[in-house]
Amino acid sequence: MREQIPAMRESLDEWTARMMSWHFSEETGSPFWLARRSRLPFDPIRDVTDYASLRLFGLFDKTDLRGVSARDLVPRGFAGRPFRVVETGGTSGLPYRVVDVTRAVYDVKMYRVMLEARGLLGGDILAMTPSGPHAYGHFVKLLGDSWGAAVFSVDFDPRWVKHLLRASSGDGADAYVEHLVAQTADLLRDERVSLLFTTAKLLLSLAPALDKPLAEYGVRAVCTGGTSCSPEEARYLREEYLDGVQWIDTYGNTLVGHALQGDAPSPGEPHSYHLPPPFAVMHVVRPDDVWQEAATGERGRIRAVTLLEDLFLPNLLERDSAVSAPPHPWFPWPGVARVGPYEAEDADQITEGVY
Repeated sequence: MREQIPAMRESLDEWTARMMSWHFSEETGSPFWLARRSRLPFDPIRDVTDYASLRLFGLFDKTDLRGVSARDLVPRGFAGRPFRVVETGGTSGLPYRVVDVTRAVYDVKMYRVMLEARGLLGGDILAMTPSGPHAYGHFVKLLGDSWGAAVFSVDFDPRWVKHLLRASSGDGADAYVEHLVAQTADLLRDERVSLLFTTAKLLLSLAPALDKPLAEYGVRAVCTGGTSCSPEEARYLREEYLDGVQWIDTYGNTLVGHALQGDAPSPGEPHSYHLPPPFAVMHVVRPDDVWQEAATGERGRIRAVTLLEDLFLPNLLERDSAVSAPPHPWFPWPGVARVGPYEAEDADQITEGVY
């Protein structure tokens, strides 16, 4: 992966210093961060010389992104470059809006490396994913473009599902999911796709509704992101419906990025997720002290740092908890495992829905 993405060869400290110069220089920084530089009690370019120094920013309040013009988030160094506005799914309320100039390109390169290592590169794609302002569907189309795949899409609005869940008993949401499943089943019957992209929650609805196993439709791998499922649900899917089909999961979101799945070291153990540095870093921290790292194998809350040229978010306290995982043979940096909602009085109220 580092061979194909030169930026990944930089040390985290070097990349951090470079991102400070990028985001806080008048020539290259975004109006969003340049407006905040004068209010900081330190100089990011002078004082943040390594990754550990990012603690000077304290925790980032993501509500600061609400109401910000998308153009104020575009770094001046990208002036004249095309960009895409992407939004979160609204799991904890109103969505957040950020921009993508180069991020999706990096994501595609990393995912391609993983698919190639698993013998899955190539073939057509069925995307049962959100599109519109959501990054997931856009990423899948770019991934398919990278090898000339036909990408068949089943569009859906994850916010509508969450609205139905918040406003009613969920009957409307069930009907909407049935509508998505029916469209997906039609495409599986009509087209011979190799990769199916969706969410774990939708996979739980789709797989039992099909008249034959996914492998018999030509599907070689199911690639999921967004929502999670329990270990019991995952075991049920693997044993009953995914025989002969690889299942690749990612963990993350629009603000932080997507951590890649490392297979479990032995049967019965959970797989882990690893967010590739230097673009982003995940920490599992103690809930009573968010600057104290949890020991390997210990559960804590996730704190993440996004260090992209498109987006800088220092020390974002996530809505999830996880077990701290050691580096993986494929991904030589620490990760997380057994991810689940963080439950505490001060945590955001979340509605997961199908995304």
